[in-house]
Amino acid sequence: QLRPVESGGGSVEAGGSRRLSCVAIGYNCMAWARQAPGKEREVIASLSEKSQVTYTEAIRGRFTISGSTTKGLIYLEMNGLKPEDSAIYYCAATYRRGAECSVRLDYTDWGQGTQVTVSS
Repeated sequence: QLRPVESGGGSVEAGGSRRLSCVAIGYNCMAWARQAPGKEREVIASLSEKSQVTYTEAIRGRFTISGSTTKGLIYLEMNGLKPEDSAIYYCAATYRRGAECSVRLDYTDWGQGTQVTVSS
């Protein structure tokens, strides 16, 4: 098993795009979460082993999760970035049977996070 490791963070101007990557082996449900200063960490997108995805409303239509839990590599493509998207972005993963893989699931393993800063 390889715990989640994220990459791809950095600075971007408002309206721009950024892609994050995460490697994690041994899981059947993976997700992206973010935590802005002074706010709780929130899971924003999930991907199941059957390629089913879920999103929170705040990022729906702008962000896309893709990849494969079987191959242990997922991405978060972020478009139309706004200053309020600035946060530490985390990759999360878990292995569950019989539970729905979604943004509401409790994830067991987390990466160290990667900072994304959007300037206006």
